[in-house]
Amino acid sequence: MKQQVLKALANPARIFYVPYSLAILNFAVQFIIFIVVFVASLLIYGTDTEVSPLFFLVSVIVVHSLLAIYAKKDPQIGQIIVAKMQLLKKRVPNKLAA
Repeated sequence: MKQQVLKALANPARIFYVPYSLAILNFAVQFIIFIVVFVASLLIYGTDTEVSPLFFLVSVIVVHSLLAIYAKKDPQIGQIIVAKMQLLKKRVPNKLAA
């Protein structure tokens, strides 16, 4: 039983070589940024907007590739970030969140 627990902790779930939580967080942040930029350009320029969804797709792929390179060096990075976010949600003092 111990071997299965250790294996699950050592090999987190991945989406294209990036930990699952980081991949979802990356896509969500990139999507929100794209929506804000797209809506702002519609409000400013009207229907003559130059914002293309292709920029969104390229940025997602580039950031995902960078995350894959970094996650190869530190496979627990996704779990560390999720743990830090949970501490911030609980408003744990900075001394404990370090």
